Amino acid sequence: MVWLVAVLLAFIFQIATILVLEFRKPSKAIAWMFILFVVPLIGFILYYFVAQDYKKRRKLRSQGTRLFQEMKAKLWQQSVIVETSGQMNNKGFEGQERLFGLLTHLSESPITGCNETRVLSSGEEAFEAMLEEMRKARHHIHIEFYIFRDDGLGGRFKEVMSQKAREGLKVRLICDGLGSYHLSRSFVRELREAGVEVYFFLPPLIATLDRRINYRNHRKIIVVDGTVGFVGGLNVGDDYLGLYDKVGYWRDTHLQIKGDAVYFLQNTFLGDWKLAAGQPVHDPDLFPEHHCLGREQVQILASGPDQHWNAIQEMCFGAIAVAKRRIWIATPYFIPDASVYEGLKTAAVSGIDVKIIIPYNSDSRLVKLASLSYVEELLQAGVEFYEYTKGFMHAKVLIVDDVLASVGTANMDMRSFFYNFEMTALLFDEKTIARLSRDFQQDMADSRRINPREFARRSRRQRAAELVARLLSPLL
Repeated sequence: MVWLVAVLLAFIFQIATILVLEFRKPSKAIAWMFILFVVPLIGFILYYFVAQDYKKRRKLRSQGTRLFQEMKAKLWQQSVIVETSGQMNNKGFEGQERLFGLLTHLSESPITGCNETRVLSSGEEAFEAMLEEMRKARHHIHIEFYIFRDDGLGGRFKEVMSQKAREGLKVRLICDGLGSYHLSRSFVRELREAGVEVYFFLPPLIATLDRRINYRNHRKIIVVDGTVGFVGGLNVGDDYLGLYDKVGYWRDTHLQIKGDAVYFLQNTFLGDWKLAAGQPVHDPDLFPEHHCLGREQVQILASGPDQHWNAIQEMCFGAIAVAKRRIWIATPYFIPDASVYEGLKTAAVSGIDVKIIIPYNSDSRLVKLASLSYVEELLQAGVEFYEYTKGFMHAKVLIVDDVLASVGTANMDMRSFFYNFEMTALLFDEKTIARLSRDFQQDMADSRRINPREFARRSRRQRAAELVARLLSPLL
């Protein structure tokens, strides 16, 4: 009898601990309590090592802020900064003082006014552009990816990086410790022998022992000579070229940037380098004056535990809230938090054109089930869902009216919103938004629309699986 009381008290203690520590995030608390009921002791051990990220946030934020403040004066001096909504070139931004105020307070990176962008809608086009700019490098190459594979494409990147390092350029590479866990030691050794500096962001063993396994660096950044940058959904691997039979055609969106915004890509990379390598880099030559003549306005939003705000989630909610005509979203994983979910539902009920493209064949059965659990009520509200059937939809794109578009690394899910290090580029140029809109319309043509009546007739077994996935969705 005594042992039974002891077990009960231990179980109550575990539940109380989760409730106290996660009271600000009810959905996350419910997910962990569900795991606790299924596997009581194991669930709490997992929670101890995986979930408790709150102790590290202040330290990470202070490091990021300090690094930024050291460069702020120089970046502001060399950039064209948009200071008021009246300075926006986009006519659709008229009357959007509230949105402008949100965007300029969310991030340490401002809206900059002297940029040229190029939308890259396929892996072939994007990787060729990256490699071409890397081959032209004269001073440095900075590369950061969540996944970097030792395969054909990875070999091409290794060849260029090694050659440039041998020529005397500074070449720095950051890979996420978990995402690039299978990158071979020989691959890394050959890079380092050529002079490339390679560091992994929170390798799994270190991250587990330090209780930071939940922090993953999902960013994809390339900066060449401080004047040309790339950001978007693509990692480095043959699968991103559609060369894996299991996945097939890979649909993604990447962005090439020249101009002011590159300074803020660079600054984010250097902050990540400090965290991954433990080496602060203070070299003014990494921020050279550029000769970009473009007038596109771009803002770089970085989000993660090194930031004061959950900037990308706040941006999505704020943009959805002010939409007047359309909200178009393409995402491989659709697991929105409560605010974004309610924002989309309210917008659709209000008559706004809300369209969301997700993959038909997902690379994660559990995530697909969780995504579908959010679909039925949104369908009833008037949201149109499309399942991409041409291949795998991996683009992360948000288009709101003709006011702004977002291209970056963040999925429309809670992991990207609250736990990962992410980055997105906000685009305000009407021509660029129109280009992304045409791509979106083509993606819809390559998709099948989910019929609300047919979806409502899915089996009880399917609904049950979706329910379980929904309970776990804050952790996916």
